[in-house]
Amino acid sequence: MSQSLARALTILRALADGPRSLDDLAAHVEVHKTTVLRLLRTLEADRVVTHDAEHRYRLGAGLFELSNRALEHRDVRVIARPHLVALNADTRQTVHLATYESGEAIYVDKLDATQSVRMYSRVGKPAPLHCTAVGKILVSGLPADEQDRIAHRLEYTRFTERTIDSPERYLAELALVAQQGFAEDREEHESFVNCIGVPVRDGTGAIVAAVSMSVPDMLLDHARVLGTLPRVRAAADAVSVELGWSPPSSPEGPR
Repeated sequence: MSQSLARALTILRALADGPRSLDDLAAHVEVHKTTVLRLLRTLEADRVVTHDAEHRYRLGAGLFELSNRALEHRDVRVIARPHLVALNADTRQTVHLATYESGEAIYVDKLDATQSVRMYSRVGKPAPLHCTAVGKILVSGLPADEQDRIAHRLEYTRFTERTIDSPERYLAELALVAQQGFAEDREEHESFVNCIGVPVRDGTGAIVAAVSMSVPDMLLDHARVLGTLPRVRAAADAVSVELGWSPPSSPEGPR
């Protein structure tokens, strides 16, 4: 660990106990005040630290935002796990949980099918945004202008003949996903593999994760995979409820 990073972490741990003056922090870190002040200014630039009119430093909103986001991602995996296990046991197919992080859809949990067939995906691996059900779900929940930026920066790698290959097709697909409340990967990422995905929402209704089920065509054809949608949706909705989401009162309401 670099010396500057170690000192910055020491400062943050000290501020976790309450506001401190520059002199206090310099004494605590055991370096000159100018060194501590330089570190504090860097931390303030990212709102990790702030100071008041009396120049007493305290932890800033930026740090709380980071910690809240970390907790959200950790919590959704912990909360989702028993529901994913139940869905996997019920369907005997591969089940995924993914979240949107730093511009990518990342698999954060996976349960393999009980059959011998194994999917290409693995925990920690990014899922292509343009041709996976989880990628489509996660991007469909973003603001329209961000969807447009993403659509025009993607490379549209063609994994199969069915892979979406243009911003126009992708944006149209995202609109369809938002309208119907689920996404499909119909042999777009892997040949002979069908996948459906549904959103996981938090208490505000925002999409914070996606649950998907993937099945080789030799086991279930496209129509039969679609037939499992109610079970996949029920699992995702159960996770959402535990995150504070309230299901719509009407079946025709927004999902």
